[in-house]
Amino acid sequence: MFFIEIRRIMVVILGAVLNAISLNLFLIKANVYASGFTGVAQLISSVFQDKLGIGITTGVLLFILNIPVIILGWLKVGKGFTIYSMISVIFTTLFLEIIPVQQLSTDILLNAVFGGVIGAVGVGITLKWGASTGGMDIVAMLLSRIKDRPIGTYFFILNGMIIILAGLLYDEEKALYTIVTLYVSTRVIDAIHTRHEKLTAMIITTKAEELQQAIHAKMVRGITQVPAKGAFTKQDKDMLIMVITRYELYDLEHIIKDVDPHAFTNIVQTTGIFGFFRRDD
Repeated sequence: MFFIEIRRIMVVILGAVLNAISLNLFLIKANVYASGFTGVAQLISSVFQDKLGIGITTGVLLFILNIPVIILGWLKVGKGFTIYSMISVIFTTLFLEIIPVQQLSTDILLNAVFGGVIGAVGVGITLKWGASTGGMDIVAMLLSRIKDRPIGTYFFILNGMIIILAGLLYDEEKALYTIVTLYVSTRVIDAIHTRHEKLTAMIITTKAEELQQAIHAKMVRGITQVPAKGAFTKQDKDMLIMVITRYELYDLEHIIKDVDPHAFTNIVQTTGIFGFFRRDD
């Protein structure tokens, strides 16, 4: 368990390095903006520097923006999840200060695409290992416990504001390239992990009772058990069906691997839920 946590921390740090590289070597100099709180911090930093002549780095602003969100996460979401988010934010800020801000290419399209891809890889691997990059991820967790509405709506609103402000404060071309970065980021994160807020897991197993106990020991989720039979082997099995948030996917994967490594699991996007879905403790 200790080595798993160490590896998770190392992955979070690697994700922070990739996020910092994405910003300092590609996006910042090109005035192309990332998504979420990172894009907000980047935009505020640009405005302070270009319009007011005040030099405040993206890393410092990102840290400041995350302080109230992390406090809320600690109180409302969970200490474990929030600790990893804190580690991600702290190291992202650190690497943003260490890595020099420079332009590797004058081609704005290359900056938009490579910045989006590298940053998304950082976010994707962080999510895949059951952590988050802070900011909107914590807000998404908080909102999901208050009301079962699509979190993508909130991401869309925030990112839309970034795009509009980028177009108004600089020029329309920068706003259009920001859309390219956001699109590329979303596709890469989908490929590595998932951006869907709720997922349905269908688990075919011969150890249904042990698996249910292990899942309930780690998370509070309803499970539906359906009898099943292998078409080829004719072996009697059970299918466990449950809806989880994307942040619980890492824990579920490891529970299944520990209890029944031979289980077959299908994870699908859940677009809507009618009925009870646990939101708060």
